[in-house]
Amino acid sequence: MIHTGEKPFKCDICDELFSESGTLKRHVRIHTGEKPFKCDICDERFNHSGTLKRHVMIHTGEKPFKCDICDERFSDSGNLKRHMRMHTGEKPFKCDICDKRFSDSGSLKRHMRMHTGEKPFKCDLCDERFSESGTLKTHIRIHTGEKPFECEACDVKFTDSSTLKKHSRIHTGEKPFKCEVCDKRFTRNDSLNIHTRIHTGEQPYKCEVCDKMFSQSGSLKSHIRIHIGEKPLKC
Repeated sequence: MIHTGEKPFKCDICDELFSESGTLKRHVRIHTGEKPFKCDICDERFNHSGTLKRHVMIHTGEKPFKCDICDERFSDSGNLKRHMRMHTGEKPFKCDICDKRFSDSGSLKRHMRMHTGEKPFKCDLCDERFSESGTLKTHIRIHTGEKPFECEACDVKFTDSSTLKKHSRIHTGEKPFKCEVCDKRFTRNDSLNIHTRIHTGEQPYKCEVCDKMFSQSGSLKSHIRIHIGEKPLKC
């Protein structure tokens, strides 16, 4: 049936069709909330045996999937596939509002909240809201003072792994983000994005007072001082 495209198995709840009964059975658990597969280490439960298998690798540290380009390893093939798009530059997921493209569906979903303003994750300590659960988790460490990620080269500690990863490039000299126009390389993706605006002429930051446009948020911030009476730099 996979080859013929036939999908004879239908979900009675949402009418989605499937080619195999087993796939339908797993799908139904989304509706019922059933999670029959339990991790023996931490007791977390899952609705699919494959999800449990990937989860267990968090405990074991197993990372069987390796990138052939940079040798970074991953616990599941999906993460490796998304990682490969960093090297290939492939961005198959497009925002229908602003046409910005992304390498994975999760990034697109998070990006959409920028347009909708949705912030579903709230800090119980200060009521600040966030568009991503990971950002909330990192934010909570401001309250707790927790810095679980330590640099092995200089022992500086960080609240999140991505900041540690960016910091580590100071020691390694790694610059994985390359400008496709002039081949200049950068340690951070956001630095590449800012640089790219030199070539594209994009100026996404607008002064609400005089409508002047800027390529960097810092430049806009410096410009606004003219309007509020601060003049540390001539605009």
